[in-house]
Amino acid sequence: MGFDCHCNCMMDTDQISEDGIHRPIRKISKRRRNLLVVVDGSPESKVAIRFAAARASHITGGGLILFHCIRPGEFQHWVAVADRMREEAQEEARLLMDDVAERLYNYCGVRPEIVIREGDPKEELKKYMDATSDIFGLVLGAGPEGDPGPLVDYFAHQHTGELSCPVMLIPGTMTYDQVDEMA
Repeated sequence: MGFDCHCNCMMDTDQISEDGIHRPIRKISKRRRNLLVVVDGSPESKVAIRFAAARASHITGGGLILFHCIRPGEFQHWVAVADRMREEAQEEARLLMDDVAERLYNYCGVRPEIVIREGDPKEELKKYMDATSDIFGLVLGAGPEGDPGPLVDYFAHQHTGELSCPVMLIPGTMTYDQVDEMA
């Protein structure tokens, strides 16, 4: 004896367990589901950004958050110089993010949200994720050779169990054509 689930497939009622693993999934409600991706200028970041944008355009309620972190400078002796350097770094980050956002909108039609923070990238990204409830997944680009990168190491190893969303690792060796084929 079977029944129809939301995905129009037949499930055997004998396979349904008390833990609910084999039940049909609930109907997807209309809500914002953002993919969060780090923009740092690296080649693997660019591939991850394209993947996140392509996926966001195909997710019901999908959105995209571009995250960039400015590392604090080590120029504590001259406050005026430090303030000017911080302003310039903020301005450069804003220009970079606006350019990436416009390119992504032209590519997939998703208008991304831009987040710029200052501090240690791992810590600031974790704080942002902890404070944001509509993140559907964190998309990170893994370095093509050797060490996959500090963010991948931090989020895919040290803190995976603490996250409230999946982490998607995009190989830095993927081409844009490969990403487009998957989208």
